[in-house]
Amino acid sequence: MNDEPTGTEPIGEDARIEALDKRLKALREQEEERNRPKAGGETDANYRMGNRVLAELIGGLVGGAFIGWVIDQFAGTSPWGLLVMLFMGVVVAFRNIIRISSRRPE
Repeated sequence: MNDEPTGTEPIGEDARIEALDKRLKALREQEEERNRPKAGGETDANYRMGNRVLAELIGGLVGGAFIGWVIDQFAGTSPWGLLVMLFMGVVVAFRNIIRISSRRPE
């Protein structure tokens, strides 16, 4: 019939294609290993530090507001006790956050 190749015949084994397949497989394995989440480690430490900073900030605000409200109730200085103690709570919270962030990592 026709002696011309139609382009659908199987390609003969080529060493370059096999080498390329091996390299691609090795690179995919390396990428999967690199992207795999680490158990414990740095992620948990950063998460704990973030939670601690958030707790310091909320605690400073709420604690200062509560103490200021109590002072206002007993001294009758509304709203100045609340405002002053709320400001003091923010100052203390930021001081603690700066102290936490300036620590050396363990």
